Amino acid sequence: MPDILSNEELKLIDAYWRAANYLSIGQIYLYDNPLLKESLTLEHIKPRLLGHWGTTPGLNFIYAHLNRVIKTQDLNVIYIAGPGHGGPGLVANTYLEGTYSEVYTDISRDSEGM
Repeated sequence: MPDILSNEELKLIDAYWRAANYLSIGQIYLYDNPLLKESLTLEHIKPRLLGHWGTTPGLNFIYAHLNRVIKTQDLNVIYIAGPGHGGPGLVANTYLEGTYSEVYTDISRDSEGM
């Protein structure tokens, strides 16, 4: 495995990480309008948050880079994280991969599923 990521690999991992963060924020803060197709209103925002933003970017960062290492090294790995504040991060990553929608078939991989 190379010690340094190529510029293309870095851009792809960064884009994946940002997408996971975006989906996580939507889960934590929003009821509706995840793609911001209309101006945010109070009706879109949850009054009681589920999850914690402070935990999520780190979990998403680890998930993105761990996937890279798993693929480059052909590893068998399991990522174990608690069910608490970081839950939106793990849901976001499994949603991006498509495995969330395979298990929860009523959650589509489009704006409605978001």
